[in-house]
Amino acid sequence: MYKGFVIDLSLLNSDPHLSQGCTTCHKGDDKATDRTKAHSGLVKRPSDDPELCAVCHPDVAANYSLSLHYTTAGFKNGVRPRFSESEAAIYDKKVFEQSCRSCHASCGDCHVKSPTISGVDIGLLSGHKFVRKDEAKTCALCHGGRVYPEFNGDYGGNADVHYQKGMSCVDCHKAAGLHGNGVAYPDMRAVAEKPTCVGCHPAGAEASDKAKQAHAVHGDKVSCSACHSSAEYRGCSSCHLGEGATDAPMFVLGRNPRMPGQLTTLRLVPTVRDTFAKAGIAQANYDAVQNLWDSVPHNTKKRTDRTRDCATCHDQQAHFLTVDSLPVGGAEANKALIFNFRK
Repeated sequence: MYKGFVIDLSLLNSDPHLSQGCTTCHKGDDKATDRTKAHSGLVKRPSDDPELCAVCHPDVAANYSLSLHYTTAGFKNGVRPRFSESEAAIYDKKVFEQSCRSCHASCGDCHVKSPTISGVDIGLLSGHKFVRKDEAKTCALCHGGRVYPEFNGDYGGNADVHYQKGMSCVDCHKAAGLHGNGVAYPDMRAVAEKPTCVGCHPAGAEASDKAKQAHAVHGDKVSCSACHSSAEYRGCSSCHLGEGATDAPMFVLGRNPRMPGQLTTLRLVPTVRDTFAKAGIAQANYDAVQNLWDSVPHNTKKRTDRTRDCATCHDQQAHFLTVDSLPVGGAEANKALIFNFRK
């Protein structure tokens, strides 16, 4: 056996995943004494194929193969309405499979070795130990552009109240949501197991009569985040194939595109008219789909400028989307998100 591997040898007897040797997962030649020969046919990311994990975890692996973390279907379905039928075919072949699909998370990305994101690779989580959870090295790596830095206060300067109380991602995002439940959902908003505010904070259980009244009056007309997002969050714009996007802080309130009667926080998504021009996609239906989408920034606070003073919304209409603040060069559909309850 080649002796040059880097691993905590104490794990060989304590972690059942390692009991049958490296080649069970990584292939290669465990009889070779030369490094090059030993690594011949090496599989660097064996859990890219969930069937490997299914040998011992059949139910979890079967569900995970249909989960959004693995299929990245949200990337495909989110932008697809902008395309003509022929453009959608080009996107599926030239863009989604060659780019978007490369972002899928394998089992090992969360439980063994952090994924490489934008060239950043922090390596094994704990000497090749199979770790149940380590959000700072897994969740934060893939969701570190927007969600995690808003959650811990690195972006916006105001940490989420749940983070301040010592809660982690998995306190809200349970295994059924992360691993999937065997249903191939089209996007994250369709997931049945996604966490909700009222799951922990049911209506009627508020500590004060003032809070009870405020929640009863606003009901489904205003999302929780519209009042309780505490600071600016990250919006991305001007995305181009192979060139990335530009980010900037934002705080926008407008109509929920999925619930038109509701006021909510909106986040700018980076698709612009020539995002896919290099692939020969002009986005024939670009104006039919808005550039701002309902979003739940992970920077929740009990007290914000909107909970302290009714005039912030009802008089000043602070943060509200207006004709003047519409994204420059954006889709015509953005205009439908302007919310003015005075009319």
